[in-house]
Amino acid sequence: MRRALLFGSLLLSLSSSAAAPARVQVLKAARLFDAKAGKVVTPGVVVVSEGRVVGVGPKAPVPEGASVVDLGDATLLPGFMDAHTHLTVEPGPDWRKDLVDSFQRTIPEQTLDTLPWARATLMAGFTTVRNLGAEDFIDVGLRNAIARGNVVGPRILAATSSLSSTGGHCDYGNSFRKGLLAHDASPGVADGPDALRAKVRENLKYGADVIKVCATGGVMSLNADPDAPQLTQAELDAVVDEAHAHRRKVAAHAHGAEGAKRAIRAGVDSIEHGTLMDDEGVALMKQKGTWYVPTAFAFFGIKELADQGKLPPDTVAKLRAVDQRREHVLRKAIALGVRIAFGTDAGVFAHGRNAEEFALLVEAGLSPAEALRTATVNAAELLGVADRLGTLEPGKLADVVAVPGDPLKDIRATQKVFFVMKEGVIQRDDTAACPRAAP
Repeated sequence: MRRALLFGSLLLSLSSSAAAPARVQVLKAARLFDAKAGKVVTPGVVVVSEGRVVGVGPKAPVPEGASVVDLGDATLLPGFMDAHTHLTVEPGPDWRKDLVDSFQRTIPEQTLDTLPWARATLMAGFTTVRNLGAEDFIDVGLRNAIARGNVVGPRILAATSSLSSTGGHCDYGNSFRKGLLAHDASPGVADGPDALRAKVRENLKYGADVIKVCATGGVMSLNADPDAPQLTQAELDAVVDEAHAHRRKVAAHAHGAEGAKRAIRAGVDSIEHGTLMDDEGVALMKQKGTWYVPTAFAFFGIKELADQGKLPPDTVAKLRAVDQRREHVLRKAIALGVRIAFGTDAGVFAHGRNAEEFALLVEAGLSPAEALRTATVNAAELLGVADRLGTLEPGKLADVVAVPGDPLKDIRATQKVFFVMKEGVIQRDDTAACPRAAP
């Protein structure tokens, strides 16, 4: 037994030392994206020490003996952020089988299922994500395991259970007959301002970093029309007031115009999806400074599933109805200058495809630089981490990704991330087998 314990301690020590960042590292590339200014500068140089950026640019002091990583004709960028993910789920080949599997698999099995999804997200260049809704606190456990270095994945801000009205979009008991389940409603379901306040407190008690509330119906649930409001103004006011009192932000799932406007008036920090908002709602977002997370690629991912016959017919019908207006709303928000943060709804499609959102934002009217800012400085501000992430500046955490060429000339270069560093630790380097340039 003693020998086994000593061997285990040795393995832990070795794994810890393997994950530790080199003392000083210099990342070089042809270019660097200055997210604050929204432009590419040349050449790209980032000096990293003890997990933080200590210098940027060719004149940054480099200590003798520093490790140099020369990435060639590439662009260095801050680690990308996705403000709307679901790392605890991913669609399988048949939606009915997914339902059955969710009942048959234990919570530990479901937790282990998340590990390759978290890894795929990080390897795609997304070093920070906001996980908007998960049952059984799986997202909290995943967040903590990643933070401890036991699991490879992005930094996570977890929402735990989404808040919902009875029978609402985030009441996951909707699909089953009454009495079939031990609990007919999801943990986040409540009705009335006081009951919803209690749910906010409960989520925070068990580790939530952010509160997610479902203000309208949705596309993927098996009832609840997307345009129907599902919480009263008083209920949303209570959720936001309670969360903000605890210095936590609120993300509101909202498709329909009335439900979105109620959420915006309540003071939510972001509207997620917003596909059916009217002009009044978009203008209200601009007036109040509400962030918009459009999740444009989610609808392309869902359409792929629909075209493959992997979704229920009712869901397909709702998808078609929402998709008719979705791009109009996004274009209107861009034209009006609404603050936009990057989010994909990854989990309704396969994880690791997050960067495909960038091209859709550009097609809707953002410049490539503005699209990159949605996943860097903008997302950092929305998530409340701008003091340590979002730009490559001295003092900030060394989250760095590299893409080939110049993403301002070809935004789809973001889909070809080949280098990922998180807090000074190189997680991916596809050039590692190639000879390095001399310091």
